[in-house]
Amino acid sequence: MKDDILVEQLSKTFQVPEREPGFGAAMRSLFRRKYRAVQAVQQVSFSIQPGEIVGFLGPNGAGKTITLKRLSGLLHPTGGKARVLNYTPWSRNPDFLKSMTLVMGQRSRLSWDVPAADSFLLNQAIYRIPEPDFKVETISPK
Repeated sequence: MKDDILVEQLSKTFQVPEREPGFGAAMRSLFRRKYRAVQAVQQVSFSIQPGEIVGFLGPNGAGKTITLKRLSGLLHPTGGKARVLNYTPWSRNPDFLKSMTLVMGQRSRLSWDVPAADSFLLNQAIYRIPEPDFKVETISPK
């Protein structure tokens, strides 16, 4: 069976500037900046089959958002590979970008007091998305 999403050994390391406190250290960092590596996600692997519904759960700082941003093409990984709908997300192929979306559960996008589908309908009204361009599909539990 073909995977809709395949992730193999995906990793992300950020280079974070480091400096000592004080004016002198600030001036020195203008010319000779020191960095330290911060590993955000290390060797994540999973696959999602067509039609499969999954949740992406973990504690704060576990790398959920970073992983999802890489799968949507917003961030490049520092290691590993991924295929989403048969595309490499961070190549930002126009056909891939037209075929997917990423909705983050931020308060500005979803209302915690109403079902997600109703939040989407609210956003449809706010952004004046015509009905033909906006389609809500109900997924019934098996």
